Amino acid sequence: MRTMALALGCLLMAAGSTMQPARAQQAASPPAGAQQPATPGIYAVTYFEVAAATSRKALGLLRQFAAASRKEDGNAELTLLHELGRPGRYAIVEAWRDKAAADAHGAAIKALAEKLQPMFVSPFEARQFVPLAVAPATAADLSGSAWVLTHVDVFPAGKDEVAGLVKGLVEDSRKDGGGQRFDAVLWDGHPNHFQLIEAWSDHKSRGAHVVADHTRTFRAKVTPFEGAFYDERLYETVR
Repeated sequence: MRTMALALGCLLMAAGSTMQPARAQQAASPPAGAQQPATPGIYAVTYFEVAAATSRKALGLLRQFAAASRKEDGNAELTLLHELGRPGRYAIVEAWRDKAAADAHGAAIKALAEKLQPMFVSPFEARQFVPLAVAPATAADLSGSAWVLTHVDVFPAGKDEVAGLVKGLVEDSRKDGGGQRFDAVLWDGHPNHFQLIEAWSDHKSRGAHVVADHTRTFRAKVTPFEGAFYDERLYETVR
């Protein structure tokens, strides 16, 4: 009897050990039908300027707008940026699930513009963009102290070659120390217009990126294609 009991115990232990990996695999698998978050389909960048004396009041309106917008269906990002050295100049960076969600947000943008109207030095200049080289967003994206928005306008004949250069810059720049975000998007309907969105942990990291070999090489190669001056602006986040 003792021999039979020992044999039965060994069989049960063996069966249990063979089932352990199956349980672990099942627990690690996502629920049926679950999907990873997709890259947003539409990005938007809005530039504007208010009178410096009204900047504090404008900030209050912008914070209210941002808090409400982040709760809208389809919103993936809304970042408020204040241009360094220009107290009245701001930018809004948005990401939306798709064009329908971005367009639905238009009423909120219009309402904000109406509230800011008495303060405007320059009204909203907004563009919608589609992804070119975009990485999944992380919490670090919003913590950078040095942000850069760059608009690169090239002649249409060179758009494909420049797209390759931009993708190479993005890939190389994401390896730079202190980089928290480096994305490239295309102006919707205007594939010869590129927008670069960067976030760095500090200005020292951003400065090192500027003089890196891959950055210098990109600037040298893209310059002959440019249809307008390289428009690069530095910002800090509005919290």
